[in-house]
Amino acid sequence: MAELTWIPRRWRIAAGLALLVLATDVHASSEIPSIQTVPNCEAMGLKHCPLPLDQELPAAADMLKWSQADRVIGFRNTYRQYAGDVFRADPGTKFALKPAPAGISWRYQVGSEQWGVEDYLKHQSVTGLLVLHKDQILYEYYGSGNTDSTLWTSRSVAKSVTSILVGMALKEHAISSVNVPLIEYLPELRGTAWERVSLREALQHTSGVRWNENYDDPQSDFAALTHCEASNDPYPCVLNLVKAAPRRPGTKPGQVWSYNTGGAWLVGLLLERATKMSLAQYLEGHLWRRFGMESDGVWEALRAGEVDMGGHGFNATLRDWGRFGLFVARGGFLPDGTSLLPPKWLRDSTRWTKAKGSVNSENPDGQFGYQWWHIALPASHAKDVGLRKLLDQSFSAEGIFGQTIIIDPKDELVMVQWSVWPHADMPEATYDEQALFLAAVAQSLNATSR
Repeated sequence: MAELTWIPRRWRIAAGLALLVLATDVHASSEIPSIQTVPNCEAMGLKHCPLPLDQELPAAADMLKWSQADRVIGFRNTYRQYAGDVFRADPGTKFALKPAPAGISWRYQVGSEQWGVEDYLKHQSVTGLLVLHKDQILYEYYGSGNTDSTLWTSRSVAKSVTSILVGMALKEHAISSVNVPLIEYLPELRGTAWERVSLREALQHTSGVRWNENYDDPQSDFAALTHCEASNDPYPCVLNLVKAAPRRPGTKPGQVWSYNTGGAWLVGLLLERATKMSLAQYLEGHLWRRFGMESDGVWEALRAGEVDMGGHGFNATLRDWGRFGLFVARGGFLPDGTSLLPPKWLRDSTRWTKAKGSVNSENPDGQFGYQWWHIALPASHAKDVGLRKLLDQSFSAEGIFGQTIIIDPKDELVMVQWSVWPHADMPEATYDEQALFLAAVAQSLNATSR
């Protein structure tokens, strides 16, 4: 395999927002070339079927080749395309969200253009958008037929969820330290390129293990991972793929940052070994039911009840994505004041690695932490001190094709976005628009509080 340094965002399109595609009703615009028929959700153990319950789905193995139309159907039914572990909510414990105030509207400026919320939905191909301030819904939108019961797939947003679960396991002493070698919990990695890699380096994606994450390359490691997951026996297929990844010549762990979903899966697998629970079981018992999530969710399983896909595969409702964001924004505290995270976990998680590849012109202090992202300051606003301060105090979870949770802990502001971008990664301008929209929301809150 040829050497490839992978930076998974903003890597291949340098055009402006004119390239973005309207997708608020894309499911009616093109044909689904290949379909997959799956069992109903009751067979999975869900108490209620999320809506809409589409009956013909695009083939899971073709996920990277889906059209935008395919993605709408596929992303809201991903939980049914693979084996899955259900994590259940407690109907007696619900974190209540106050309804949205009437007439709220935001305007933001990109270049010489003034845009509003409807423009944002169109530019970002949004199928779900939720903005929370503390316990209040400021804005809630469902597009392309999605509903408040839809279980939308996270893609790599799940990496950030897994990161939080690792922090919880550290507080409970199920994991000894982030400096522990992976092989202490995963002895099958002895003799592989992962042997000298620590949990910290796997979290930061600085393992030095070569992995091709190129979503446009049908021969990439990520494409092979996608096919493994859709196979009849995914666990050994994924394990063998990840174990076989070679070390970058002359690269020691901690020296180079390179995004690696294979390594992220190992983080989740280590957590499962340490806690003796699947990710779904640990999430359910230690966070989901205790914080007061409203609905059941599903985590993609490579081996049901034992091994879940920690690199992605988390499926939940829009409001529960938002509640998870609020848990993080509140510093990892439950509503009763119980702390679930080590005191410095979020600070350490957002201390951006300065390994080669993480630092660039948009992120001079680094762009990646413990599977959380720094939000880059738009180049067009390089002198905007207020925007820089807002983005530096915020961070994000990101998944391909536009899945996002942006968190501003200082103001307890959370923005959740579901999208079906036309490409896995998009131009710099797409991310800049997210930052400018967030700024408009934050500015409106500051104006209201005066």
